[in-house]
Amino acid sequence: MADSRRFRFSTNVFGLTSRAEFASFAQRVEALGYDTLFAADHLGSYAPFQMVVAAAQATTWIKLGTLVLNVPFWNPALLAREIETADVLTDGRLEVGLGAGNMKWEFEASGIPWEGFGARAERLEQAIEEIGRIFARGGYEQRRAADEHFGTKPLRPAQRVGFGGFGPPLIVAGSGERVLRVAGRHATIIGIGGVKQAPGKPPGTLRLCSAAEADEVVRFARAQVGDRADDIEWNVLVQLVKVTGDRPSVAAELEKHFGGTLSADEVMETPFLLFGKVDEIAGQIARNRERYGFTYYTVHAPFAEEFAPVIERFGVS
Repeated sequence: MADSRRFRFSTNVFGLTSRAEFASFAQRVEALGYDTLFAADHLGSYAPFQMVVAAAQATTWIKLGTLVLNVPFWNPALLAREIETADVLTDGRLEVGLGAGNMKWEFEASGIPWEGFGARAERLEQAIEEIGRIFARGGYEQRRAADEHFGTKPLRPAQRVGFGGFGPPLIVAGSGERVLRVAGRHATIIGIGGVKQAPGKPPGTLRLCSAAEADEVVRFARAQVGDRADDIEWNVLVQLVKVTGDRPSVAAELEKHFGGTLSADEVMETPFLLFGKVDEIAGQIARNRERYGFTYYTVHAPFAEEFAPVIERFGVS
């Protein structure tokens, strides 16, 4: 199952207090050797596309992206405009991650109707297809006369990779079968989030997946991809990074932290937690590529500095 492509590493944004602080953070992420800086799409966080464009202004080569946009928050035509604009203003450095949304309270707080997961997955696919159609037609017929009169060009994405070959790379992320079916049909990059709805808990209450569950998720996702398998990049979202010389003690602590939903042995094996000495973590990553095909790692911002020596082990800094 190993993928021969090179490893890529990414992190995300956890809050900001000023333009200068954010620019410094983006520059530091680039200097540490990360390939991509992602913005999320949650209430209580800053708006994703503004952060993407601001990060592009502060950096030189790093990719910028969304991981992930909650599609039910967006009108597809307006989302297409945001994507086109950001792709142009980042000089084609944009990666677009889309998801179905999983935090019920965010829908309630924003006055957006909460639907069942099947309906949200269907809305996700409809949005991907509509955005692709908008990109493919290269503008609106209703604007053509104005464009010709003023000599302006229709807004188009800078890249022609995802969305049927008419836009930036498309990440579809999740762990549920319905979203993974959508990913198999449309995604350039498939993201495995490693969390699932906790049974018997309110919607949006998540639990971490074990390695065995990850096997099943990846197996199912690969079956959906079909003859596109060689073209897919596999992303994994890591929930914790800890450099330590005592893996068993950390595993025991995490077993308690997760309320016994994973045993200490399962904590040590799951691909969604990386801990140990730097060389041990690098070994985990190499084994995960053999087992799952993961070559694109995202670690949360609080762990970005701690994870940086691992990036150096792979010679991509």
